[in-house]
Amino acid sequence: MGTIWAIIIVYMAVMIGIGIYSKTKIKDSSDYHLAGRRLGPIMLAGTLAATEIGGGSSVGVASKAYGEWGLSAGWYVVSAGIGIFLVSFVAPYMRRAMATTVPEIIGRRYGKGSHVMTSVLSIVSLTVLTAVQITATATIINVLTGFSMVGAILIAGIGVIIYTYLGGMWSVTLTDFVQFFLIVFGFAIAIPFALSAAGGWDHVVSNLPPEQMGFTKIGWKTILGLIVLYFMTFSTGQEAVQRYYSARNEKIAVWGSVLCAALMCVYAFIPAIIGLIARASFPGIDPNSALATVSTELLPPVIAGLLLSGVISATLSSASGDMLGVASVYVKDIHGQFFNKKIEDHQELKISKMAVVATGVIAVGISLFSQQIIPLLVFAFTIRSTGPFAAFILGLMWKKATPNAGFWSIIVGSIVGFYWQFAKEPFGIMAVVAGGLASLITFLIVVWIDHLRGVPNAPSVYSSNENISS
Repeated sequence: MGTIWAIIIVYMAVMIGIGIYSKTKIKDSSDYHLAGRRLGPIMLAGTLAATEIGGGSSVGVASKAYGEWGLSAGWYVVSAGIGIFLVSFVAPYMRRAMATTVPEIIGRRYGKGSHVMTSVLSIVSLTVLTAVQITATATIINVLTGFSMVGAILIAGIGVIIYTYLGGMWSVTLTDFVQFFLIVFGFAIAIPFALSAAGGWDHVVSNLPPEQMGFTKIGWKTILGLIVLYFMTFSTGQEAVQRYYSARNEKIAVWGSVLCAALMCVYAFIPAIIGLIARASFPGIDPNSALATVSTELLPPVIAGLLLSGVISATLSSASGDMLGVASVYVKDIHGQFFNKKIEDHQELKISKMAVVATGVIAVGISLFSQQIIPLLVFAFTIRSTGPFAAFILGLMWKKATPNAGFWSIIVGSIVGFYWQFAKEPFGIMAVVAGGLASLITFLIVVWIDHLRGVPNAPSVYSSNENISS
């Protein structure tokens, strides 16, 4: 255990060092929020993948594979990869808009009411997502140290607040790049060692209920629902969209997204196999500790240290991206619009850092109260995507959108999504699918009615309407 801890401490020290170094590259708020819009395809792919391969796609997938999903838990990440690939078709429009936040686009096209609603939904969901990543990190710290979950959550929360506060998007991007490739490499080399220590693949399978090996046990309806969920949440989620805004140009936004999708699909089933090994070797443990238990009990210390360092850092990096997203939305869409419209750049940077700290503190509180991972992830994705989805995508790509269409689609989609979530998803249809469909239908109906009434189109999000499809 001493070797594992030594590796983790050294690794985390390096990550904080990157945060301190990144601080030297921040000259203005654009550097802090968007890394100066200078990301190339490899850096963009790495930061996108590391942001989305956080607690849900590592600790969460291993937990679900240990539990009711079995091997098919890998589809959770494959679906995310497909969702990212679909976003590639929208990515050029995102980068072309030269925005900082998702609500900023909504506000340009549909007005203040839509702007405020989207800002609030985005801030709430990103704060919840931050809490999820802190919880995922804490489960590993809990197993490694024997600390209570309360203590582990406090340690994880304080750590992520520090390096996000210091370096902003530059530190997030640089650490993301290192973390993603380390986590993939760590998982890849961990599997053979874990299988060998567990008695081999045949022994693992023989100690599992037969249904755990079902490749599509979760069902095609759930898989398709997850694809829709991820396409919607990645195309409207601030932490993902902010990275597309950071690309050097539109072409890089596309190819960075495509490369990220491929990397995620390659990685997808590795944590699921870890979960199966845990189920066969350690029946009766907390499913959330499956990944950490396999690492500490079955892997050589050096490999366990590298793997857990990557997982801890990736989950914290996802939390950092979410916190930075809250800061960007608050500064650009709440504070700058409603409290101080003439805010200067140095003031904006200061307020952004304060928002990062406030978000981290609230997220720690949520984590202490909930301590869930994938259920809370899906909830956060639902509340931020169902309402704004149609308004954001069509606002970027269709010049015939109207202000009323954006406003009412956000309201109706959000209400339907909330209802579907709390009604336990009737008919097996995911809340994000039901809410997103309601949002799209409402948008199209209101546009049709507005055009019959002669209501003018909403203003363009670009410098010229020629950049939007007719």
